[in-house]
Amino acid sequence: MANITANRPDFINVLERIKQVVGPKGWTNDLESMLPYMTDWRGICRAEALMVVRPKTTEEIAKLVTLCAEGCISIIPQGGNTSLCGGSIPLNSGEEIIVSLARMNKVLNVDPDNYTITVEAGCILKDLQNAASKANRYFPLSLAAEGSAMIGGNLSTNAGGTNVLRYGNARDLVLGLEVVLADGRIWNGLRGLRKDNTGYDLKHLFLGSEGTLGIITAAVLKIFPKPTEVCSAFCAVPNVDAAVTLLGIARAESGDAVETFELMPRLMIDLVMKHIADCKDPLKERYDFYVLIELVSSASVDSGISERLESILSNAFESGLVIDAAIAQNETQRQAFWKLRENASESQRIEGASIKNDISVPVSRIAEFYDTAWIKLAEIEPNIRLVAFGHIGDGNLHYNLQISEHGDKNAFLARYEEFSRVVNEIVVEMGGSISAEHGIGRFKRKELAYYKDKVSMDLMGSIKNSMDPAGILNPGKVV
Repeated sequence: MANITANRPDFINVLERIKQVVGPKGWTNDLESMLPYMTDWRGICRAEALMVVRPKTTEEIAKLVTLCAEGCISIIPQGGNTSLCGGSIPLNSGEEIIVSLARMNKVLNVDPDNYTITVEAGCILKDLQNAASKANRYFPLSLAAEGSAMIGGNLSTNAGGTNVLRYGNARDLVLGLEVVLADGRIWNGLRGLRKDNTGYDLKHLFLGSEGTLGIITAAVLKIFPKPTEVCSAFCAVPNVDAAVTLLGIARAESGDAVETFELMPRLMIDLVMKHIADCKDPLKERYDFYVLIELVSSASVDSGISERLESILSNAFESGLVIDAAIAQNETQRQAFWKLRENASESQRIEGASIKNDISVPVSRIAEFYDTAWIKLAEIEPNIRLVAFGHIGDGNLHYNLQISEHGDKNAFLARYEEFSRVVNEIVVEMGGSISAEHGIGRFKRKELAYYKDKVSMDLMGSIKNSMDPAGILNPGKVV
């Protein structure tokens, strides 16, 4: 920090005033302590920062943002730092501060009758789920990193997860927000109303904006009746097309009770079992593709979904859509199924370098996309490995490319743009999106500008310039 600020007494003055705002326990500039905040989850992206600030209140954030605006110091808002796109990591200037929301982790209110829960942005997603459960309610946002991901980060990236099919993305679960703006003002939109038609719905500006327009500090979220019955099956299917067909049948024949429908290839299962302890293959034989399907009911009486699931699978066996299956007989077996799915990303990280393609296309074109992209990728790199899994019920695939077993990491990652361009060209041709739920961050900013139409980019730029004219909020991300 000394080299950066030696000729900037204004920097030093602002940083000292920020330290006073948050107190001695609310900041650090110790390099070792800062390292986890300056390195992304995959270990691909690392950059320096002036310091890490950990405020405890919205008012503290407002004061430090005001000071940063005066001193033209850039701010990197950060939740659990589980981003896969480098969205919560500084640039390489070394002149930014990281604002961690970790100390703002309270559940502020649970209103079971209004079906809402109000939380601070640093609340861990799993803690939020547990708080809703204690009130006999259900918060459906669920993803593999829920034990460390914070709700503010989930909202700033408009996270998806495994239950989008039934409940929608994070955006669809928000009723109100509290946000600190780039000039230090606090916008208080913490209302738990399902109907509020008083002008622009401002909260949607911040949902999915990755901290570039404001810092989300609290949220009012929808909660739902707590499920009383969950039926899970781990099924082998002959191909991706069969999986899509099975999804449609399951939705129709269950009365749209399908909450989860996850596609998993054999290579993903092999990597999880290789790197994650105590994982078992649910089926005796090996197959190319699997789906994890769950039907859910919140009925107070027997809903019959167990019988419906068995009937759906029985008919699917007869028609050849399913070639083997295991139905969870208890919660332990169900969690064993989920352990395979939830450790997909972790096992890939341990295995070696991978290139993440978080795409979406219409559900009806999932199978076509899967095969078309793989054929074209294999043409330019026969040794590449495909680990494509995800939420095909909402058209979202994590179409990940894994380095070959003895491949060179640097050579592989050097072809990031080449491989991603092949994937993204097909996605766009099919009317899809190059980013379904992970956001844009640093890694996809160039691709966004390439594929997004000019009018959209102009509008986003105008909004950014209007709300953050000095460009201090999460610079170098999204736009």
